[in-house]
Amino acid sequence: MSMVYEQEARAAQAARAEQRRLDAAAAEQRRVERQRAADERTARLREQQRADQAADRAARAARRQERAARRAEALSPERVYHRGTLALVAASGAGSLPAQIAHFVAISPVLLPLPLAVEGAAWVMTAGVAYADARDLPGWVRWVLRAAVVVCATFAASINYQYGAHLPGLTASEQTTAGWGLAAVTLLGPLVFEVRQWVATLAAATPDPDAQLRHRHARLRRRHHKQVAKVADRLLSAAAYGSLTPEEAWERAWSIETGADSPGMTPDLHRRAVKSAARLREAQSPDPAPSAKAQKSPQGGVDRSPSELEESPDRPTALTPDQSAAPVPAVEAVPTAVVEPTSDAQSPDSTPAVLPVGAVAARRATGRVPQSARARRPQRTPDQLLAEAREATADWSDDRLTADAIRQAVRTSAEKARGLRDALRAERAAASSVTAEGVSA
Repeated sequence: MSMVYEQEARAAQAARAEQRRLDAAAAEQRRVERQRAADERTARLREQQRADQAADRAARAARRQERAARRAEALSPERVYHRGTLALVAASGAGSLPAQIAHFVAISPVLLPLPLAVEGAAWVMTAGVAYADARDLPGWVRWVLRAAVVVCATFAASINYQYGAHLPGLTASEQTTAGWGLAAVTLLGPLVFEVRQWVATLAAATPDPDAQLRHRHARLRRRHHKQVAKVADRLLSAAAYGSLTPEEAWERAWSIETGADSPGMTPDLHRRAVKSAARLREAQSPDPAPSAKAQKSPQGGVDRSPSELEESPDRPTALTPDQSAAPVPAVEAVPTAVVEPTSDAQSPDSTPAVLPVGAVAARRATGRVPQSARARRPQRTPDQLLAEAREATADWSDDRLTADAIRQAVRTSAEKARGLRDALRAERAAASSVTAEGVSA
């Protein structure tokens, strides 16, 4: 029995020890969890405190920036000038009005309203100048108001000068100084306020750079094209108000004066453009290939290259009628040189004529060429011209069939080209009507 009891006591003791161990472990676990929660709460509080401090610093910086912006705005040159002017005006009124009141009241108390009327008249006229500037009234209104300001302020200044020059208890120099000081302070207020208003008007009327450029362009355009400007003004005055803009009137006036649709272009400029385009096409055309070996000229006994035999408008050589009419000696199987055609109406895409190298090309004379020395061109009959025009324009469209195009294609005059155009159009119209009748049948 005793052994059983001892075993049970030991088992109970072991169970109690195990329970104490478990209780200690659970307590330790709870302590660790409480410590972890406390650490987390402390970290959150510390983070919140840092965030609050950062927000406070940002708010203080924002308030400092706002105060600096308000201070900069308050101390801007414009604000200082305006407020300083008002302060000077108030100081001027505080210095001049009491002297006038004392002067008139010393004469008689009944004259008390006079200083208020005299001083107030100057300020009312000054405000009238500002009102005239705001409403953009004519200039003579402003100058009349300014004259009234000068009269009222001068009268008030003379009264204050007399009052200061007769102040009792002062020496003569002090009385003179007081008189001039009161007169100056009386004129100072209206003068400073008028200068402020004048500066504000000039600042408001100062145009931006784009407006200045537009004004300069309009002035130059009217000076360079006076007749066009006069016609444009007449068109604007004749049209209903707002129905015609200045630019539209200028375009119409330019078209009336010069005949050109685009402003800036004139008939002379169009002619120059056509000549420049022709020179450009001539310069872009391929040059004729020079001969490999220079041939000996029959005149002068010197060797000349084929390029020297071409006509040169820059260095013309006058020929006598006998020289120009002299027959060209025959040359056997020699290379050929390229010379310009002798036709009067030469198109840019014309093909140069080919002559033997030994032959001397007739050069353009500097003076009037005699009739006997001129190259005679075979005359074509109207039927030949019509046949050539019909062949050249066989694949042309009706829109391309113009007198100028036909003239360049067959190398004829403008009058004959117009006749050919009408004949070709009539033939095409007749052919079209025949074709339409055949289709309808």
